[in-house]
Amino acid sequence: MSDTPLATDRELHSELRVAIRNLCRRFPDEYWRTVDKNREYPEAFVKALTDAGWLAALIPEDYGGSGLGITEASVILEEVNRCGGNAGACHAQMYIMGTLLRHGSDEQKRQYLPRIASGELRLQAFGVTEPSTGSDTTKLKTTAVRRGDHYVVNGQKVFTSRVEQSDFMLLLARTTPLDQVKKKSEGLSVFLLDLQDARAQGLTVTPIETMMNHSTNQVFFDDIKVPAENLVGEEGKGFRYILDGLNAERILIAGECVGDGFWFVERACAYAKDRIVFDRPIGQNQGIQFPIARAYVNLEAANLMRFRAAELFDSNQPCGAQANMAKLLAADASWEAANVAVQTHGGYGFATEYDVERKFRETRLYQVAPISTNLILAYIAQHVLGLPRSY
Repeated sequence: MSDTPLATDRELHSELRVAIRNLCRRFPDEYWRTVDKNREYPEAFVKALTDAGWLAALIPEDYGGSGLGITEASVILEEVNRCGGNAGACHAQMYIMGTLLRHGSDEQKRQYLPRIASGELRLQAFGVTEPSTGSDTTKLKTTAVRRGDHYVVNGQKVFTSRVEQSDFMLLLARTTPLDQVKKKSEGLSVFLLDLQDARAQGLTVTPIETMMNHSTNQVFFDDIKVPAENLVGEEGKGFRYILDGLNAERILIAGECVGDGFWFVERACAYAKDRIVFDRPIGQNQGIQFPIARAYVNLEAANLMRFRAAELFDSNQPCGAQANMAKLLAADASWEAANVAVQTHGGYGFATEYDVERKFRETRLYQVAPISTNLILAYIAQHVLGLPRSY
């Protein structure tokens, strides 16, 4: 199975893959199975990944990071999933950090980025989605009202993951009422919310039990004060700042899905070779071979789109369409591979000891989050094909 279509980057990517595989060997299937069963955060794994500097891949060297591109970051996350882990436990720090890097003040970057790079601070919580608005972000209800040297935040967020494992949250809130702006995308602002300080003020966090072990929550803000210096960029420009990071998010998620997909294919192939029924390995049967082969073909195609989107992103070229298509193709390919792996394993595909059912649940998420398949199709229809806007 190919690692990258870009020959010039093959050596670097190969080194990254070997390093991540070596780290992941310390966290075998049994580790992830236990964490999943107990609904625990994979603290030891995230610490190891942080201590090795991998979560600081996108942070410039001047701030203590590696200064790598989105291509390399996607390879890192891909390899975590390809080894049977779940990069979803910590991937947000990579794309959240970009908002601070691109739009934060020099003082904010000096204050926070080195501490994020070293692991002293965790920035893995992203407060955007709300119960009543979902993907209609411009109509979110959470408000931040300026009161002298601070803002007062009131409202609610949902599906806000890793709040209990983070030191800071990147929060999107409305600073100008919707009926007072010319464009609905105006009047939204981004804040770095100190979660320890917010908890001391009464921030309420309610865990949400989900199909997969994802550490996600509802968060309630009731007159939570945020220092004015924690505003990222200009007041009212936050929606643009958030959009600026979504292409990175989609590319990184695409990498994870590719990793999941190859994991499923590898497990399906191994089982199909070893499982003997009617005195022959089931992998000899075309009814088993063909679905695995097709899943592999679709993964390779998605992989190429992931690298194309990443190449454009790293060269500062427009990549919205490619990033969205990469995420859609990779999520679809990983879901196809997941179903093939279950079918190949038969009843054992549902047994926890084979880990297929765990990864099956984990990769299913990416049909819905961080952007649903239908919203991507709507984006392509409007922005690429020129069809009328549907929402």
